[in-house]
Amino acid sequence: MAEHRIFTTAFADIYPHYVAKVTRKGRSEEELVTVIEWLTGYDEAALRRVVANGVDLRTFFAEAPELNARAALITGVICGHRVEDITDPLMQRIRWMDKLVDELARGKKLASILRGSDVEPPSATPA
Repeated sequence: MAEHRIFTTAFADIYPHYVAKVTRKGRSEEELVTVIEWLTGYDEAALRRVVANGVDLRTFFAEAPELNARAALITGVICGHRVEDITDPLMQRIRWMDKLVDELARGKKLASILRGSDVEPPSATPA
């Protein structure tokens, strides 16, 4: 079976869609960065480098500084599939990120999106 094409898609190709989605719904790019940082361990500077270098999603997750241990608490449906039932680890990580972005865009509180973690929300953005 051929590998899913999303694995070779550049993070830089999807990031602007994430930004547009959350900002259209009244959330900030800073909140988006916070969510991605929480999941992957990338800081803002590292995310900018990943975007600038055209890193694909396979490499993005393979080189993630530290996948959050609480990521397994991410549940629900994304793209018609329950994220907790996805068996391919890379696809599950990609869908976890999609799910977090969806929750942010839907207006869920940042503390809830980050599964109760003690992460400070961006100071310029109301919670």
